[in-house]
Amino acid sequence: MRSVDLAPWTTWAGAADYDVARFVVQRGVAAIALLAFVSALAQFPALLGERGLLPVPRFMRSPYARQLPVVWRWWAYSDRRLRVLAGGGSVVAAALVLGLPQAGPWWVPGVCFLLLWLAYLSIVDVGQAFYAFGWESLLLEALFTVAFLGADDVAPPVVVLIALRWLVFRLEFGAGMIKMRGDRSWRDLTALYYHHETQPMPNPVSRTAHLLPRPVHRLETLGSHVVQLVVPFFLFAPQPIASAAAALVLVTQLWLVVTGNFAWLNWITLVLAVAAVDDRSIAAVLPWLEPAVSSGPTATPVVFVAVTVALGVLLAVLSWPAARNLVSRQQLMNASFNKWRIANAYGAFGSVTQQRDEVIVEGTTADVPMEEDWRAYEFRGKPGDPRRRPGQFAPYHLRLDWLMWFLALGADDGWFRVFVLRLLEADRPTLRLLRTDPFDGERPRWVRARVFRYRFATRAERRETGLYWIRQELFLLLPPSGLHR
Repeated sequence: MRSVDLAPWTTWAGAADYDVARFVVQRGVAAIALLAFVSALAQFPALLGERGLLPVPRFMRSPYARQLPVVWRWWAYSDRRLRVLAGGGSVVAAALVLGLPQAGPWWVPGVCFLLLWLAYLSIVDVGQAFYAFGWESLLLEALFTVAFLGADDVAPPVVVLIALRWLVFRLEFGAGMIKMRGDRSWRDLTALYYHHETQPMPNPVSRTAHLLPRPVHRLETLGSHVVQLVVPFFLFAPQPIASAAAALVLVTQLWLVVTGNFAWLNWITLVLAVAAVDDRSIAAVLPWLEPAVSSGPTATPVVFVAVTVALGVLLAVLSWPAARNLVSRQQLMNASFNKWRIANAYGAFGSVTQQRDEVIVEGTTADVPMEEDWRAYEFRGKPGDPRRRPGQFAPYHLRLDWLMWFLALGADDGWFRVFVLRLLEADRPTLRLLRTDPFDGERPRWVRARVFRYRFATRAERRETGLYWIRQELFLLLPPSGLHR
């Protein structure tokens, strides 16, 4: 019996002119995953480990935790095992950045990305408040979807490229809709009067951006609305329109990279948006790359096509709640509708804080302290010393610093008092999360926390005082607390 050659029937499934897009997306997502695993190695044990501020072993005893698809259900958590998991994830992610699995059969990079997805899912799902950020689910969904982009010797699959554009669409359009439904300042174009100053973690350029004329801020806000509410629809248009739409997304995300510290949110959005850029558009902008982008693979194995079609069906089914959420009056922001964190809802800054409050944690070694005896703990990223210029940390995520911003807004899941206890104990893993320990490893006698209102110094104030921030004390959040001796 003669076998049927199905290859001619599967040519539609391969997009040979998106080879550069696959190169960038695969390695970009892997690079961010590498950063996420390295971050877990550095921060997770102190924040969530056996003696962490929100210990995972205690969390795993809850009924909710026992329903999660995490390895800790079968492999009891320990800090050592966390380091094995995160270390292994770092090695696999680094291999993908170098392109080693991509040199093998079409399924090898897929297996590697799916292993990263499962490993990071096991970290995020037990991360509690310290991992309750939309870019965690975004990275997980990206890892799962990119797993089906194939190896270097097969054509990038059309279904997966569309799925990645759908992910960017939900990310951008969801953020735009949450703004329009949320804070009035987005609708009257005044949100950027405040945002650069009150964002969770300003960077070295944030003050300069904040001091721009107000008409510029109104144009910023209007541009944000256009790119988030109109442009995403054109990601699905024919070329070169889709590439032009992706370019507008790239430009706005680069502006956010320059003016803020939003962990890897903007960086991964940049990477994913490249899925809408074809090789011809890249060659038109960078003509010296034309020889490299005009010889992409055209092979489309039948089994690979079947896998990607099945993926498309799965994502279409799972995406229904997220699609419905986009048009809902009660739109959810950064929500997952299944325990695998696939086809999520996204959105950011539905409301803009118009004033900036900061919790300043101080300690003293004096038994009966005078006001001049108190010395502040300095955090790596969050504002503290008014003379210190904000640093650049993104795409790295300083989780404790971010939670301190939420603490000033009144959010506390019980971790802060444990944090104070660790300071009183001079706990080394906790102190390593900070920029400075004013007591050089010695135990303080007392620790307290005060809340200050911060604002950027004007140009005149900066010239006169040398300060980046002007601050005013509001109230005492935590009175002097010490260990019983």
